[in-house]
Amino acid sequence: MTVGRTLLTSLLAAALLAAGLQATQADEWRTTSSLIGESKYGDNFQHYDYVNPNAPKGGTLNSVVLGTYDSFNPYIVQGSPAAGLLGFGGGLLYDTLMEQATDEGSTSHPLIADAYKYPADYSSATYRLDPRAKWHDGQPITVDDVIWSFQALKANSPMYSRYFENVTDAVAISDREVEFHFNQKGNRELPKIIGDLAVLPKHWWEGTDANGKKRDVTKPTLEIPLGSAAYKIASFKPGSEIIWQRVPDYWAAKLPVKIGRENFDTQRFTYILDDNAAWLAFTKGGLDDVKPENSSRRWKTAYDFPAVKTGDVIKQEFKTTSPEPMQAFMLNQRRPLFQDRLVREALTYPFDFETMNRTLFFGFNTRTSSYFQGTELASSGLPQGKELEILEKYRDKLPPELFTQEFKLPVYDSPQAERKYLKQAVDLFAKAGWVIKGGKMVNAKTGEPFKFEILGWNDTDQVISSPYIANLRKIGVDATLRLIDQTQYVNRVNNFDFDVIISQLGQSESPGNEQRDFWSSKAADRPGSRNYAGIKNPVVDDLVDRIIFATDRDDLVAATHALDRVLLWNYYVVPQYYRAVVWLAYWNKFGIPEKQPAYVGADQNSWWIDPDKEKALAAKYRGSN
Repeated sequence: MTVGRTLLTSLLAAALLAAGLQATQADEWRTTSSLIGESKYGDNFQHYDYVNPNAPKGGTLNSVVLGTYDSFNPYIVQGSPAAGLLGFGGGLLYDTLMEQATDEGSTSHPLIADAYKYPADYSSATYRLDPRAKWHDGQPITVDDVIWSFQALKANSPMYSRYFENVTDAVAISDREVEFHFNQKGNRELPKIIGDLAVLPKHWWEGTDANGKKRDVTKPTLEIPLGSAAYKIASFKPGSEIIWQRVPDYWAAKLPVKIGRENFDTQRFTYILDDNAAWLAFTKGGLDDVKPENSSRRWKTAYDFPAVKTGDVIKQEFKTTSPEPMQAFMLNQRRPLFQDRLVREALTYPFDFETMNRTLFFGFNTRTSSYFQGTELASSGLPQGKELEILEKYRDKLPPELFTQEFKLPVYDSPQAERKYLKQAVDLFAKAGWVIKGGKMVNAKTGEPFKFEILGWNDTDQVISSPYIANLRKIGVDATLRLIDQTQYVNRVNNFDFDVIISQLGQSESPGNEQRDFWSSKAADRPGSRNYAGIKNPVVDDLVDRIIFATDRDDLVAATHALDRVLLWNYYVVPQYYRAVVWLAYWNKFGIPEKQPAYVGADQNSWWIDPDKEKALAAKYRGSN
């Protein structure tokens, strides 16, 4: 009895001590935030290990952008923001509280904030500002700027409003500290992702323009905004060009995340409406120095122009370890046509990936079979262990096959496969009340034809859609592709005015609040959200919350497996493919660190202009570079 009490007392004391230590550690200032373990750099972070810390500054990076633009305010639904501005994050203009690492997943390092802390119950987060942080006009970045930015972005930015849905307010603790309060406890991600907040200059946005008109952060603008980051807008031609100039006295230039990076004196973006014209501009040189290549056919067959043969243009493949995005045909359930799960499953079978990969993509691609492809978060086999325990709660609300069959997409691996899978599609349509009459798929009761439109904006959409449309027509489905200009496309997608689109949903190694923007019922009705499929499923809502409130990594992995499986078995999208490499072609005018970050594949911000190479190209191509 005495021994038992002594042991119990000792265990209790140890537990209290551990809890106390955890609370102490949780409430200590941290200079690096990570959701998947300690950063490899530790507290003595000097600079990224792949950069050249002595990289020279200078030169111009020329880039071509498809489409046009009409605004320098990226944080609202209205307008098309100019290149260099992001709808989430700070882009070239604004710094964020902390900066997401380029070579580690779910990790951030100091920028405007030099440290942060949070209590053991994750009910708030406090960020401490670097006293050196300043705007381009020399004024300091203040706690008031942070609070005002949080309020403005949460109120007007669709992405920030959902990302920070559970952040109730931000209050000043001192002239350097701002505390963010949460309406929930136990969300391990919230303290970290506050660091993704772009900080805007309150005094500029609340001021007046050259004509004395008060500025409005809720409206598009072509007045050059005041910023804080490494670049500022030097000049622009509305809709056709924007030139960014490096800020010579940039306040953060010597921070670890910036050393050896952001080396170009000038970044020039030229807008071109047509993809073919953009390709010709790259081959000629001068307008486009680096081309991220997405076309397998072009990568395989088109890089044979003279500059490639002479070594003046270099093709390079960079491997990446980051999660692969879900690229897919997104079926908009806001349209009654796609509200039946049987119909959505039927639409999966006519997508012949294997033939497309062989005949169009030269075997470069791999079929996507998970929303969390390339990570331990991807579901596989049958649910078991903690994942099964999570799913059991919803058994009567889920497709029964989820518990008894491994999820598999059709594989067109033989001449007979097309007949087999198209028949399966027809059978599923029949179960859903659709039959083929006169060669057309029609509703058995109303005679209404099964007809939908794939909305796109570039040639790639046509390449991907055409074989799928051809197979759908073999079973009487009247599918068409409509290509529109980019601005119109963005507006229609933001307002969910489409039947089907081709899009990507990227993931991280530590999913969290952003899952609400992808899948939640609330996001389905919010313009600008990324719930393109219009999913409104209480089980999905619960699983998203389970991910957000995961108690540890094992719990997070199990909950994500469960969500992945539920999304797959509901056939909300028709998955396409991925490629675990980054393809870049570039004019040979750069110095490039020998090592590049495997997580993102390539960090062009770590490159620099080699003056000798640039001069040689300019002479050879008569000033084109």
